[in-house]
Amino acid sequence: MSAYGTYLNLIALSLFSYEVTGTALGVGVVMAVRLLSGVTAGLAAGALTARFTRRTVMVVTDLAQTLAMVVLALQASDTPLWVLLGAVVVLGAGNTFFNVALRSAVPVMVGQDGRARANGVLVTARSVATVLGFASAAPVIALGGFGVAFAVNAASFAVSAAAVLVLRPRTDDEPCDESGEERADAGSSPAGGKRPRLRVAGLAGALLGMIALRGLDALASASHNVALPLAAHAAEPSDPAVFMTRFWSAWAVGTLLAHQVLKRRSHGASWGERAFAVGTCAMSFCFVAAFTGLPAPALMAAAVAAGFADGWTEIVYTSRLQAAPDRQRGRLFGLSATAEQSGFALGTMAAAAALEVLPALTVVGAFHGAAVCGALALLLFAGGRRWALRDVSNPVGRGDPLEAAFLLASRYGLSPEEAYDTVSGSARAVLGLPEVRVEAGFPAELLAVRGDRLAGALSLAYSRVVVHQGRVMARTSAVREFCSSAASVELGLPRQGRGQLS
Repeated sequence: MSAYGTYLNLIALSLFSYEVTGTALGVGVVMAVRLLSGVTAGLAAGALTARFTRRTVMVVTDLAQTLAMVVLALQASDTPLWVLLGAVVVLGAGNTFFNVALRSAVPVMVGQDGRARANGVLVTARSVATVLGFASAAPVIALGGFGVAFAVNAASFAVSAAAVLVLRPRTDDEPCDESGEERADAGSSPAGGKRPRLRVAGLAGALLGMIALRGLDALASASHNVALPLAAHAAEPSDPAVFMTRFWSAWAVGTLLAHQVLKRRSHGASWGERAFAVGTCAMSFCFVAAFTGLPAPALMAAAVAAGFADGWTEIVYTSRLQAAPDRQRGRLFGLSATAEQSGFALGTMAAAAALEVLPALTVVGAFHGAAVCGALALLLFAGGRRWALRDVSNPVGRGDPLEAAFLLASRYGLSPEEAYDTVSGSARAVLGLPEVRVEAGFPAELLAVRGDRLAGALSLAYSRVVVHQGRVMARTSAVREFCSSAASVELGLPRQGRGQLS
């Protein structure tokens, strides 16, 4: 509901900004302030969702946006510039905070196994809201003026806040402590001046690469958003709005198809950077094709294909980041929001300047070519990770994760808990696998190791049992016998038979 109001507001606010400022430069300044507030909010969103529950963040941001739109609706006939700028700051920051809280809360709401399906529903809803918001903006403004358009937007935010308050979805795995202190996250440094946790570096390769590509994709997307009105005027000078409506409607159909396809794939939630990079390449090719002067049926097919690839990448990308541990998701999605909005803002300005001297196809092709190059780089990186078991010190490889954890704890300053998380929970997050806990509803991916505590288990992790999907898949036994000592018979040395786990 709030997404519909947001897209309705994009049209209404652009036109209203021109009415208030009277110049195209003024419209650009207002839009730049909105984007800048979203970029800044992305940097703070992780800390905010760590300090307060995500449900609280969602409700407060919706109410703040409701208040901002009510103020604009009441003063639509005579709005001072400072009021308009204050409203767009609230809208830009509020939208970012809400989306970060919602995206990072999805695995808690529906479980790790259901996150891909839930993301598909969100993408479908966003696509429908985009089409309805853009299509209804003109008649709403024509019939009731800007005041009615802003009132409709305020009502959409109020309905969204009320829905969250009434439904009270579970949005956090662990509550914030009463003192309000921020929950620990993977980016904090260990106590006692130890080295920074290496698991951040482990996440950086895959996740930060995807976030960087997402920002580059946003930059490329800005080019076709800026160029599409020019193509509409060239194709249908008498009624460009009809051209735009048809194009974005076909695009929305493609995103809906992507959701229908992905929800039938049982392993869709575990797809990672390869699927995201391939989808980015396909989306770029389809959007470029839309500017090659295709006949109407082929253009609609290209729009559907672009929507399918757009929906595919959105679902895969969001599901991939949601596979990270709960305490890291807020910062990841905050960083992602900053990258996306920064890329879109830069792309909008650069594409608008380039379109003054170059044809639309050249500009869109160049911008999306950059996105394709970024996707290919991510594919090369993802392909190279298969050799990660080998390094200079281990030319034949080291395949034992518990040995790696032992070395991290004994040589590189990590605590046993940090070292084990690096090869377990954080490693699963890097691979795009769902989080595992010894609780009902979580995947039965377990490792049984001898030891009275974690430090002892890492130092003597010889005998172990591996459980995969609820079944014992492997047993490893190690027995140390002191043949020259008579006490070896009396010690009851541990032996692991085929029918027992001792």
